[in-house]
Amino acid sequence: MRSEAATAAQATSAASASSIGATPRRRDTTGTRATRFLGLVVIALMGLLVFLGLVASPQDVNQGDAVRLLYLHVPAAEMTYVAFGVAALCSAAYLWRRTRSMAWDRVANASVEIGVVLCALMLISGSLWGRLTWSQFWTWDARVTSSALLFVMFLGYLAVRTLEGTNEQRARRSAVVCLVAILDVPLVHYSVDWFRTVHQRPTFVVKGSNIEGIFRFTHFVGFTTFLLAYIWLMLHRNRVAMLEEITESTMLEAAIVERQREGASDGGRAVDAGAGAVVGATGVRP
Repeated sequence: MRSEAATAAQATSAASASSIGATPRRRDTTGTRATRFLGLVVIALMGLLVFLGLVASPQDVNQGDAVRLLYLHVPAAEMTYVAFGVAALCSAAYLWRRTRSMAWDRVANASVEIGVVLCALMLISGSLWGRLTWSQFWTWDARVTSSALLFVMFLGYLAVRTLEGTNEQRARRSAVVCLVAILDVPLVHYSVDWFRTVHQRPTFVVKGSNIEGIFRFTHFVGFTTFLLAYIWLMLHRNRVAMLEEITESTMLEAAIVERQREGASDGGRAVDAGAGAVVGATGVRP
């Protein structure tokens, strides 16, 4: 009995070790040649955006130098929509039985994390712009208030992910919260049309807008920079989540192997103790 249990434990341990050792070391990092190249492109575009926003772009006739904050504020707002929209699509895909997969949950979580950072950047830059334009950092304007509500709702999404439960339970709860929170995005976008607000109406996407070429080009560079940065962060965050799952699975396998070893050792000691008791009682060795 002892030899069979020990043999089984050793075989399981060897199989686990071979499966762990078979993973190439290069998979333990989230970087690849493609992501490194993409990161360099993002850095170069950031430098170009800083040059265009602070040097090449002139002052606005009405806003003066405050217009330079919009090269940060507007792309951050647009990418906030994109990030939360991607998270909502992935959450819907997870809840649908035909496409249910933990991969959708990983992408949704990564996109929300990035989206929350972008939303915070949007609120901060907007507050600074408001101080220069409206003479106050905050006003209970429909656009500003709904944007703050959007930020809080997706913070709630991240809080829900910390609750106890299985991975499937966590993914299901988070997907529902995401689909509820995304309903605030249309309210944020159309609040300047639906309500009386001091926030300016959309200018870059309005037909017949009289924005000069340098302003429009700088905005385009800003949006492209934020978009590529979002893709770069998504790739790395998703790979980090995959490595975390692999680590968790490996630790579980190691715990199972250790428990099997303990069981085999306990069984062997029990057999030895039983044999010793028989020898002591009869004087005959088995």
